Amino acid sequence: MATRKTAKLAAGLMAGALLFGVTACSGTTDDSDDATDATGKVYYLNFKPEQADDWVALAKQYTEETGVQVDVQTAASGTYETTLKSEMAKSEAPTLFQVNGPVGLQTWKDYAADLSDTEIYAQLNDQSIALTNDDGNPVAIPYVMETYGIIYNKAILEDYIKTDGAKVTSVDEITSFDTLKSVVEDIQAKKDDLGIDGAFTSAGFDSSSDWRFKTHLANIPLYYEYKADGIVGQPASIKGTYLDGFKNIFDLYINNSTTEPSLLSGKTIDDANSEFALGQAVFYQNGTWAYNDIKDQKVDDADMGMLPIYIGADGEENQGLTTGSENYWVVNSEASEADQKATKDFLNWVITSDTGRDTLTNTMGFVTPFKTFADYESSNPLVQADAAYTAAGKTAVTWNFTTMPSEEWKNTLGQAMLAYAQGTGDWDAVRAAFVDNWATEVELSNQG
Repeated sequence: MATRKTAKLAAGLMAGALLFGVTACSGTTDDSDDATDATGKVYYLNFKPEQADDWVALAKQYTEETGVQVDVQTAASGTYETTLKSEMAKSEAPTLFQVNGPVGLQTWKDYAADLSDTEIYAQLNDQSIALTNDDGNPVAIPYVMETYGIIYNKAILEDYIKTDGAKVTSVDEITSFDTLKSVVEDIQAKKDDLGIDGAFTSAGFDSSSDWRFKTHLANIPLYYEYKADGIVGQPASIKGTYLDGFKNIFDLYINNSTTEPSLLSGKTIDDANSEFALGQAVFYQNGTWAYNDIKDQKVDDADMGMLPIYIGADGEENQGLTTGSENYWVVNSEASEADQKATKDFLNWVITSDTGRDTLTNTMGFVTPFKTFADYESSNPLVQADAAYTAAGKTAVTWNFTTMPSEEWKNTLGQAMLAYAQGTGDWDAVRAAFVDNWATEVELSNQG
């Protein structure tokens, strides 16, 4: 069975996947070492580049405490699926990997071990958020609940509010697209007076940044369509009911930023992080995970806030931030029993030890779904912003992008959005990529 699976993977490999990271281990990595074989070892293929070094450091601490070899590698941004396919075809395949939700699990379900007997399942605050296999057994456990929206600089926004003719007297008045648009366009007009380069950071479309738009921004019209039509799971087709709102918010981003739309293809996530962290822009679409990249520079933690992404939908004044997970741990069922046990033991330590909990909460800035973190409150101001919306009774927007049919769908959408932004394509092409290509990609995935 393992041989057939490996052959199937090898046949579908794509060249050029990149890995970065280092090994955290003790003693020899020689596969013939009897002690290592007896105790098992861990190989974690991490999805999140922004936490690559943090995972390596945590693995090293575990190895120092237990003597168990833990290797951590991180796929380069935008290459996780390609890298995973390559690594899983090797004799020393990951014992621990990630899927992004039900669609991702469908691809890797034959490699997903039953996690019923693990602490990461037992300690879930809500066990219904685990993904299950055809037998109803939990096989993928989310380890971080994340939030995204429009990060903003409170200090610069306050400076703007003091200007003549400011469109609002408080950020609390920004509860709709129309109000956001009026504020953004007025800030852009006054950017020289405010000492900034633009209202928004650059909407970069290189691979390190385009997911913010082809995936995260595209989630907002999906959310409202699913909500209106009572859709659960992945539909065979979509209507694109809210694509006018999608266009409006995207236009706002690209026409009121630090960068001309014609230059977006070369702009990276590092550019956007820097523009916000150095106080060159007021608004930045990203999530709680961005905190580590923008902290300790010119913008104080107390000056970081987050707004919902508004698109002009009915009832959006009651909308909170966009919260969910696309980070599910899966233990490789094809790994040896010793390696599977070592991997489960490592995960247990991560969510129960002081070292693991402190690292996930304070170093990585995660909000986790486990009971063991009840007394660990994140110092991340973006996490605190989400908590404030929840306390105010706002309705969180769900992560429906985990139902997007394929990476090809996202890439086609991203290419159409970039062409539109640069003036080499029109919005009809974006609509076609969003709506028509959805049905095409769902059909292709079902054939696979």
